[in-house]
Amino acid sequence: MTKANSRSQRSVFSIPHMDCPAEEQMVRMALGDVTQVHSLFFDLSARTVTIVHQNDAAKLMEYLHPLGLGATLIQSEEATVADLEPGTAAEDAAEARILKILLAINGAMFILEIVVGFIAQSTGLIADSVDMFADAAVYALALFAVGKAAAQKLRAARFSGWIQLLLAFGVLAEVVRRVMFGSEPISTLMMLMGAVALVANVVSLLLVARKRDRGVHMKASYIFSANDVIANLGLILAGALVAWSGSPYPDLIIGTIIGLVVLSGAYRILKLK
Repeated sequence: MTKANSRSQRSVFSIPHMDCPAEEQMVRMALGDVTQVHSLFFDLSARTVTIVHQNDAAKLMEYLHPLGLGATLIQSEEATVADLEPGTAAEDAAEARILKILLAINGAMFILEIVVGFIAQSTGLIADSVDMFADAAVYALALFAVGKAAAQKLRAARFSGWIQLLLAFGVLAEVVRRVMFGSEPISTLMMLMGAVALVANVVSLLLVARKRDRGVHMKASYIFSANDVIANLGLILAGALVAWSGSPYPDLIIGTIIGLVVLSGAYRILKLK
């Protein structure tokens, strides 16, 4: 096969702490406007990113290291012509359509879950709604970032991060308030809403399954939706434990866990430079 320009390299980086769309977006934001980068290919199951670029691979570490995701260079070799071929416009349009559907699903679930969460007095549902918002923010940011300058992308990411941070603190404050003053979560609504969220995430899985080997969050979305399915099952289990024990603590525990996960994601987004 004919080789590409000798200055073009194909480098594989291990990023062990990259396991969700927010963290993939952090890598994309860090490298998206680096002129020597031609393309990025993510493998979330292996926690790697393959970068087709020009010049020295070690230079890219200057952009990856500050993210705090444990990036290390695994290998670097000369790129081929195939590595430099861009995706087709039809494929990009198909990905954009899926991202818009995922944004709509997560946005609608955020509103529905937070309303039902307050009605059901469930911190677990409220926390899961914030997690849905975090997912929606990532998809919205991915769509917004197309064709935008680096400064605009960074402002959008930080705005998203601050909202997630405030919502996460709000969830944790609600947990503390209900520990102090008591709560009576409605287990039936918890399990019902958890089941609806489960269906929404399974639909998301089916939408991205055929595209999970391409960019723009496709594989990240697949794995993150799978993780959300596990969280939904935990929420349903917490509802069952509330019904069985008559105690609000299973709900408070699951709410705390999900709130801390969202808080961690917001913190990483706000570390972007």
